[in-house]
Amino acid sequence: MSAKRARVRRRIGRPPAGARAGERVKDYPQLSIRLPSDVKAKLQALSLVASRPQWRIVTDAIDCYLRARSAAERKIVEEIAARRQPARARRQSGSR
Repeated sequence: MSAKRARVRRRIGRPPAGARAGERVKDYPQLSIRLPSDVKAKLQALSLVASRPQWRIVTDAIDCYLRARSAAERKIVEEIAARRQPARARRQSGSR
């Protein structure tokens, strides 16, 4: 007799597409902003050219902007942002 292989069952539908493993975008808080039409058009074009969702483009832009700040400013931003996160999110991000 031949050994049976364990079949890995794939879930139906698209896999979660959050920023970190297992996260779902639909669980993220929403943000509504107003942009000049030319900036919105650039964001849409970047999204198409890079084949990335707009939320990832904005996230990358914020990360890039923070990297350009001084270490002191980055530390202050991180401290303020940590206070704004719910306790559960702070525990999860601290464990990575």
